[in-house]
Amino acid sequence: MPLRSEVDIVASRQQVRVLTQQLKFSLVDQTKMITAASELARNTVVHGGGGAMRWELLDDGVRRGLRLHFEDEGGGIADVKLAMTDGFSTGTGMGLGLPGSKRLVHEFDIRSAPGQGTRVSIARWK
Repeated sequence: MPLRSEVDIVASRQQVRVLTQQLKFSLVDQTKMITAASELARNTVVHGGGGAMRWELLDDGVRRGLRLHFEDEGGGIADVKLAMTDGFSTGTGMGLGLPGSKRLVHEFDIRSAPGQGTRVSIARWK
């Protein structure tokens, strides 16, 4: 799913809502995943210059889940550790985006380097 504008951010939230409902996530778990996805989609558009969101439905035989991938080819993050610190912001926000998103999910992986874009993957299990 492309992430190029505010319209795409809204569409990504709607898609995540549909997917979490299909997986029968509780309302709280739906809200956590939608909130994390919304923040990461916004980062992809605003800081990454646009990109895409992909998803995978997960099933390990015992539990089901959803993994989302946010990818951009923007300028990348020079210091990922610093970016994962509460309060750090390169923009006008409160600096809760990446670390806040991490707290809302069960799995969080970020890969970024200057000039190479950013890839963030998150997963939540039912």
